[in-house]
Order: sequence, then C-alpha cells, then structure tokens
Amino acid sequence: MSQQGLKKEIGFLAALTTVIGTVIGAGVFFKPTAVYGVTGTASLGLLAWLVGGVLTICAGLTAAELSAAIPETGGMMAYLKRTYGNLTAFLLGWAQTIIYFPANIAALAIIFGTQTVSLFGLNANEHRMMIVGIAIFTATFITLMNFLGAKAAGGIQTVFTICKLLPLALITIFGLLHEGDVTFQLFPIEAGPDKSFISALGSGLLATMFAYDGWIHVGNVAGEMKNPKRDLPKAIILGLSIVMIVYLLINVAFLLVMSAAALAGTDTPASDVATILFGKMGGKLVSIGILISVFGTINGYTMTGMRIPYAMALEDKLPFSKWFATLSDKTRIPYNSGIFILLVAIIMMVLGGFNTLTDMLVFVIWIFYTMTFLAVIILRKKEPDLVRPYKVPLYPVIPIIAIIGGLFIVINTLFTQTFLALCGIGLTVLGLPIYMRKNGLKKLKNS
Repeated sequence: MSQQGLKKEIGFLAALTTVIGTVIGAGVFFKPTAVYGVTGTASLGLLAWLVGGVLTICAGLTAAELSAAIPETGGMMAYLKRTYGNLTAFLLGWAQTIIYFPANIAALAIIFGTQTVSLFGLNANEHRMMIVGIAIFTATFITLMNFLGAKAAGGIQTVFTICKLLPLALITIFGLLHEGDVTFQLFPIEAGPDKSFISALGSGLLATMFAYDGWIHVGNVAGEMKNPKRDLPKAIILGLSIVMIVYLLINVAFLLVMSAAALAGTDTPASDVATILFGKMGGKLVSIGILISVFGTINGYTMTGMRIPYAMALEDKLPFSKWFATLSDKTRIPYNSGIFILLVAIIMMVLGGFNTLTDMLVFVIWIFYTMTFLAVIILRKKEPDLVRPYKVPLYPVIPIIAIIGGLFIVINTLFTQTFLALCGIGLTVLGLPIYMRKNGLKKLKNS
C-alpha cells in the first residue's frame, strides 16, 4: 500500500499507546534473573536497564525515519533491500524464520512452563521435562488457535495485552511501598566479585534488550498519522521513556523485596516477589496474571512469525516455496508456515533454556538492527530526494548513538558468549546456499 493510500487517522495519543503496548511484554517479569546474574550487583543491573532504555529510544527514533519514508510490507526487510540489496534482506527474513520468531516462541513457552510448574509449588530445576512438555503443548495450542483465523488471533491478543498490565502495576506499587529488611546501594556502580565491569554491563544490556524488544515496529504507523513529523518523535520519546521508567521502577520494587543475589537465583523472580508481597494465595493470583501475559506474548509472535516464511515463499525465496505459501481454503492462514515455525521452536525448547534462546535471538536481530540504523545515514546520501514525513531529530547524533550501542551489543556478545554468537551466525549463514541456489536457478531460467 502506498503512503498516499493510507488513511491519516492516528493522533498522538493512539501512537503513544501503540508504542507502550508494543514494547512491554513478558521479558520484564523474567529477565531480572539474567540481568542480576551477569552483573552481580543491583547498581550495575539497574544501569543496564537504564542504558537499555536510552539505547532503545535512540533506536526507535532512528528506525522510525525509514518506517515513515518506506511504509512497505515487510518493514525492516524492505529497508535493508533498498539500502543493501536482495541478499541482506533475504538473510534477515531467513534469520527471522529460523531464529528470531521460533526462539521467541520457544523461550516464552519455556517460561510459561516454568511459571506453571512454580504455580503448583514444584521445583523448576527438578521438573525440566515437565516444563518442556508444557511448553510444547502451549505453543502447539496457540498455533492451532491461530489457524482459526486472524480475527480469532487478534481477539486473543487484545484481551491478553490488557491483562499483562495488571501484575506489572500491582508488583510495582506494592513493591515500592514494601517495608522489609532488604536494602541495596545505587552508588558506587560496580560489578560483582570477579566480574569485569564492561563485559558484565554488556551481558546485562543484552539481557535487557529482550524486554525492550518490539521498538522496531513503532514507526509502522507513521503513514497513518495525522502529523508524523510532529507527533511520531514525541510518541517514541515519551512512550519508550515511560517503558524505561516502568522497567526501572519494577526493578527497584524487586530489589526492595529480594536481593540482587536472590533474584539471580530464581527462574520466577516476579512470582517470588509477588508471593512475599501478597502471601501465598495473592502470589498465585499475580502469577496467573503473569501467565496470561506470557500467553498473549507467545500468541503475538506466533501470529506474526508465520507470515514471514509465507511472504518469502510468495517471492520463491525458500525451498519448497509452494508448500510454505499454501493458505487454508477457509481461513486464508499460512498454516504450513505456522507448522514450520512451531517445529523449529519445539527443537529449540528441547535444546535450549530461556536465557540462552533470548540471548541468541537478541544477538542475531541486533546485527540487522545496527544495519538498519546505518541505512538511515546511507539513504540520506544515496536518496536525498526521498520523501521523509519524519526525520530523526539531532541527526546524525541519534543514529550514531544507536549504531555504537548496537555494535557494543554485537561485539561484546562475540567475546563474552562466543559459542552462542557463533551458533547464531552459523544458523544465519545457512541461508546463503539457499539464496545462491534460488538465484542461480532463476538466472538459468531467464537465460
């Protein structure tokens, strides 16, 4: 759809709530374990949340320029194709198909299983097989629900988006008012014993990025905004600032109830805090709210994830493209693509844990995010006459900050989690022979 064909009906408030609703997900309830585990202290952990928020604001402001100027189906794939060519766009779509969406679904399903086991008073470490079984069942159930049609999936998403805010608000408010024996210091900001400050901050930042993920979509409404030049940067800055403040406040609430070491030692930090705050029964009710939030987030990734291989198959970019491009006669849902995403996710559930999967998907997607930030600068020079309804403020400072932040995440992960990073790169590079084979066949047919 062309930009001129979009109805300009979205005002500032609608854009603001879209930003907040898109970004706040399940990560904030579970990532404190990883953040305080790798940083070792409350002070450095909170700094990681703060830096993650600032970087997310710069990233959102930068990428929104491309979203407004190139409002095409495929989003980031369209930006990369225009800037770097077909191969880069293909590798992004391949990485989203084979890593990003399946890993998100797998990681969240594992968390759903962990939360469910914990809800019934069982030890998560002693019931790993049960957790994986619940995760597989949950992801399969949600996929089948999505096969009923986009309307059903969208209805689920609306209900569960509203529900996720309740446990967030309860834990934050009552946690901040909690009077207990737990204290923490903000200064001096330092890493835990035997930890390097820079590498610990980098690993902590990588962990927070999963909770902040979703910002890439905030510029997609630019073509439908009444005044994107004025309202979009305001919505991004205010919206992502609110998200960052909410994340900082809930983490302060966590740290007022449990120590950084205690948070690092549990798979269900939010539920443990809720149990201390509200008692056993109250904690279970909040845990159910968290389960609802996670369920809704899995649904969101399932609903959007299955459409990536479908879109690539329509352009004959995948092996067995006809199979991937098959739609249900009744619901017009790409069920084969959905089955593929589910199968890859199940393999990941069996092989990896929550933090391993989320770190790998964040590492891989941030390679492409960083290329997107750079694309803003390249296209400013390459296509100066491109109509830009919105331009990133303080250019080129904001894009440069986003690029430096992205490079820090990618390079730090390469050095601190080399095996995980190489696995992510290896899975991405697996798409190269597929791309070469497809393009070679097309050249032969056209010759």
